[in-house]
Amino acid sequence: MKRVSKVLMVLFLAMAVFLTGCSGDSGQEGAQDVKAGFIYVGPTGDGGWSYAHEMARQYVVEQLGIETLYKESVEEGPDVENVMKDMIDQGANIIFATSFGYMDYMEKMSLEYPEVKFMHCSGYKMTENMGNYFGRIYEPRYLSGMVAGLKTESNVIGYVAAFDIPEVVRGINAFALGVQAVNPDAVVKVRWTNTWYDPAREYEAARALLDEGADVIAQHQDTAGPQQAAQERGVWSIGYHSDMSEAAPDAYMTAPVWNFGPYYVEQIQKVIDGTWAPESYWGSMEDGIVALAPLTENAPEGAQAVIDEAQAKIKSGELKVFAGPIKDQEGNVRVAEGELMTDDELLSFDWFVQGVEGKINK
Repeated sequence: MKRVSKVLMVLFLAMAVFLTGCSGDSGQEGAQDVKAGFIYVGPTGDGGWSYAHEMARQYVVEQLGIETLYKESVEEGPDVENVMKDMIDQGANIIFATSFGYMDYMEKMSLEYPEVKFMHCSGYKMTENMGNYFGRIYEPRYLSGMVAGLKTESNVIGYVAAFDIPEVVRGINAFALGVQAVNPDAVVKVRWTNTWYDPAREYEAARALLDEGADVIAQHQDTAGPQQAAQERGVWSIGYHSDMSEAAPDAYMTAPVWNFGPYYVEQIQKVIDGTWAPESYWGSMEDGIVALAPLTENAPEGAQAVIDEAQAKIKSGELKVFAGPIKDQEGNVRVAEGELMTDDELLSFDWFVQGVEGKINK
C-alpha cells in the first residue's frame, strides 16, 4: 500500500512539473523569445532624435542580448501601420514607435494585435496593450536657456522649431524662462519649419533668424543644420537630442539630451519576466532619461556654476520650471505666484510666455 502511495506521489509530482512547464498563464517569455521593434521618423544618422533612439536600441542589445528590428525614415502617416505589421510578422512582440504622429496608427494596431505590446513616445493615448512614454526634457531646456541668456550680446536668441504642438511649445517656453532667469532683457524669436527632419529648411530658418539679429541659435529639430548656420556666421548654438559638438565645434555650447536606453531595457525586461503592463511615463532629470550635455569651452564664463546650482535645485524639487508667476506674450498672468502648472496643462500648452516672439496657430 505504501509502495502504491509512493508511486502515485511520484506521478503526481511529475504531472505537476509537466503542467507548470506547459502553462501559458504565467505570461513569461524567455529572452530568446522576445523581439523588439523600433520605428524612427528620421534616419539613424541624423545626429538627433532618431540617433538618440538608435543608440538606445543598441544599448538594449548590449544589455539584454535580444533580437531587435528597426525601420528608419518612416513618415507620420498610414504607412507606419504596414511597418508595424511587418515587424509583427517577423516576430516582434513589443514595438516602440518614436514620433508623435504615429500615435493614432499605433492605437489602431494595438486593438488589432492584442497579443503584442505597444509603446508610443511623446503621445498620450493608451489601450490595454499600449502605453506611452516621454521625458521632462523641458528641465534641461530651461538650463540650456540659462546658458543662451548668459552668452547673448544682442539679446536676441533664435529658436528653430518643428511643429506648433504642445511638446514643442512647452520646450520653447521652458527655454525662454531659463533665458529670462539670467537675462530679463533677452527675447526668443521662433521660426517654424513644419518638419521634424529637413536639414536644408532648418538651416535656412536659422539663417533668417540670424538676419534678424540673433547671436545664439537654439532648436527643436532633428539635425545640426541650425547650428551649422550659426557657426558660419561666427555666433553660438544650443543643440538638441544628443551632443552635437562635432557638427559645429566653433558654435555649439551644450544641448538638452535624451538617454532612452535604461528605460527600454526596463520595459523589455518586464516583457521577459511577464510583468509588463501599459503605463504613461514622464521621466525627469532625476530619473536620468533627460540631461544637459556637458558645456563646451564656447559656453560663457561662469555658466557652469550657475547651471550646477540650478540643476541641483531642479533635481531636488526646489526649482520648478513652470512655477508662477508666469505671464503670457500679452502680459497677462497665466500662472499666479505660488501656483504650479499641472501635467495636464503642460501637455496641452498652447500659449507662449512673455519674452517669446512668435505665433501659435490654434
